[in-house]
Amino acid sequence: MGQNLVFDGIGDSEITEKVVSLLKEKGYTVSFAESCTGGAAAARLVSIPDASYVLSASLVTYANEAKIRYLGVLPETIDAYGVVSEEVAREMAEGVAKTNSAEIGVSVSGIAGPSGATEKKPVGMVCFGFCVLGKTYTYTKYFGALGRNNVRSASVDFIYEKLCELLCELK
Repeated sequence: MGQNLVFDGIGDSEITEKVVSLLKEKGYTVSFAESCTGGAAAARLVSIPDASYVLSASLVTYANEAKIRYLGVLPETIDAYGVVSEEVAREMAEGVAKTNSAEIGVSVSGIAGPSGATEKKPVGMVCFGFCVLGKTYTYTKYFGALGRNNVRSASVDFIYEKLCELLCELK
């Protein structure tokens, strides 16, 4: 079972319901660009009633070529920083928001394991991008070698915690 991160005592379904409610209340749509999570963030959202009001689109862009083609990530950014980087996460989030005319674009790219790690980028390193009304925030989390699916689950938990936090900060 995935690591259960908690935001102010709220569990997985409750925080997702809160995100859907906040998006609906504000009249915003969200689009996801997922790599290591393989669509799990969007799947969690669509498990909530009223998701159809707030989900614009979700793209699983696992390959670098897909990130370039569908999200507008620059090959130079990938070459300079690597696909698992805040710079790529930024371009993914901005690209998915722009491509889908969504107020919010969310991206995730990471090393879930068990392979793919380097000395500078260990298993469990995941980068996130949140483009909210044209302003982009990036984060890197080190979940550790929890196992592939636990890293993926922890990543989705983080996405909803951060989305809830960012939406609550908007006036």
